[in-house]
Amino acid sequence: MMSGGGYSSINNQNVSGSVPAVSGSDEVALKFSDSDLQTFPPGEAQGKISGSYRPPTDADDTFSKPASGSGGEESQPSGWFSVFTVAAYKPYFDVDTSDVLERIRDSLVPFRGNFSERTVHNPDLYGPFWICTTLIFVAAAIGTFVTYIAHKLQKKDWSYDINLVTWSAGLFYGYSTIIPLGLYLILKYFSVPSGFVQLLCLYGYSLFVFIPASCLSIVPIEIFRWVVAGVAGFMSACFVALNLRTHIKSAGERWFLIVAAIFLLQLALAVVLKLYFFTITVGSN
Repeated sequence: MMSGGGYSSINNQNVSGSVPAVSGSDEVALKFSDSDLQTFPPGEAQGKISGSYRPPTDADDTFSKPASGSGGEESQPSGWFSVFTVAAYKPYFDVDTSDVLERIRDSLVPFRGNFSERTVHNPDLYGPFWICTTLIFVAAAIGTFVTYIAHKLQKKDWSYDINLVTWSAGLFYGYSTIIPLGLYLILKYFSVPSGFVQLLCLYGYSLFVFIPASCLSIVPIEIFRWVVAGVAGFMSACFVALNLRTHIKSAGERWFLIVAAIFLLQLALAVVLKLYFFTITVGSN
């Protein structure tokens, strides 16, 4: 109300609908939890993607399960139905660039034999997938290139062979999946603790050495190509065999035969890679 050209004070407590002011003694103090901005995610989270999911610690568990305390999330299918959920594969892509590079370096130093122990709690499929995919296109592309150069040097007609990509994909995807699966079943038969995903991880990284080997095969010297293929196959075979030797020893007296078969299969892969992709036959046309 206006009184005498000015404003009269209004008692807030007597006005209907007004909100009374909070007295100083009843003030609510707000506190924010401290955060460590130097580390992401926070220290209490397990893994780099989410604290609710992480790779299994039991070697016999093939797929991950939600951690306890995640009741607020939607329930995930249990048992073998979890194979068809994204959450089942999420932990195996829980790696960053530094992890992948470190594991690639380990695969190039095969005589350490500690790759399985270092990845037992966090085997990944991200690195193996991209290593295998890269190798498919590198082998097909360089195989095509060296064939083209050989034909042009002899002034022969050349045509592109699309089957190189098809056979390359079948060879490397099939090898990196079927061989670990077969080995997993054999180790299960002998009651040897093993994890299928960990075997996929080991075999996937063992193929990396064939990428630089394929690049070196551009050199048009046949004996040099055989040496490169042999060295790459030997390194890959040692990497797989030495990392599995300790675990396979518990299979009894036959452990040596299993390790020898693993070693020879890796060498055979190198021979197939050399013969199919880098053995040049120039026609008479």
